[in-house]
Amino acid sequence: MEEPVTATESRFKPVYSVVDRGADRKPFWLRLGAAFTNRDGSMTVLLDAYPKDGRLQIRDRDPDDQRRRDEAGSYARRNDEFRPAVNG
Repeated sequence: MEEPVTATESRFKPVYSVVDRGADRKPFWLRLGAAFTNRDGSMTVLLDAYPKDGRLQIRDRDPDDQRRRDEAGSYARRNDEFRPAVNG
């Protein structure tokens, strides 16, 4: 059995569930995990959560989306530095 490629290789694809929010609102794309193309062309899908309706969208990576995620992550990390600890 062949091993999946790593996340750093170009065959990584994000996996989403498209959540319908009603007729008057746009659908929400919820990222659930990642898919990797194996050497034999099959795919390995790793999920952090399961879609409620059982449907997955596996998409090619969007460089602009990754840049936005990186910027949002660095903003969140900076804000965590100033968040007071919760005693409890």
